[in-house]
Amino acid sequence: MRILLAEDEKMLSGYIAKGLQNSGYAVDAVYDGEEALYEYVVNDYDLIVLDLNLPKKDGLDVLREIRQRDADIKILILSARSSVDDRILGLDEGANDYLVKPFDFGELEARIRNLLRREFSQVPTAVSLGRLRLDTKTKQVSYNGTEISLTRKEYGILEYLMLHKNQVVSAEEVTEHVWNNEFDPFSNTFRYHIHSLKKKLFTASNLDCIKTVRGQGYRMEDNL
Repeated sequence: MRILLAEDEKMLSGYIAKGLQNSGYAVDAVYDGEEALYEYVVNDYDLIVLDLNLPKKDGLDVLREIRQRDADIKILILSARSSVDDRILGLDEGANDYLVKPFDFGELEARIRNLLRREFSQVPTAVSLGRLRLDTKTKQVSYNGTEISLTRKEYGILEYLMLHKNQVVSAEEVTEHVWNNEFDPFSNTFRYHIHSLKKKLFTASNLDCIKTVRGQGYRMEDNL
């Protein structure tokens, strides 16, 4: 899953970005409102973490402009503005959630997980295709009860494909949600990771869990 983090305090931004990356998210960090809007327009994000006290363009103005374009993108406000009126205003302007600074990182991550689950029709924390099971909270994957060890990128690819089961998903769509804007689309990085993931799944299950649809992308089906 790919997250846009708009936070002008660079030390705090680095702390949040590193924590989310360690949990398997791709994170693009920006430090002002104008940059946040630019990155939102040119990239495809699953969720935005938005500070309100941003330079160049206030976070509420960023929120309003995004909501004029997009009613579906998940937006979590992370702000030192802690009054009830501030929280009401942020939610009324279209934020999906509001977390006040200072905050516990575990709570931030839990709220992000909750918002992202809503994007996929309230899927449970555990997603299963046959005997293949993925836990979005612990980031663990198992087949028939035996854990499969995956890298963060392999997990991200698998999670995205499982949440879009029975659909053909292009390589471009996967990379947009699993890598940040430093990804080089002309490299062999994605091919390496998808090949490694498919090999690990086959070793665990003796099944071709991820189908390659020539010229279109990849698909995972219910009947594993």
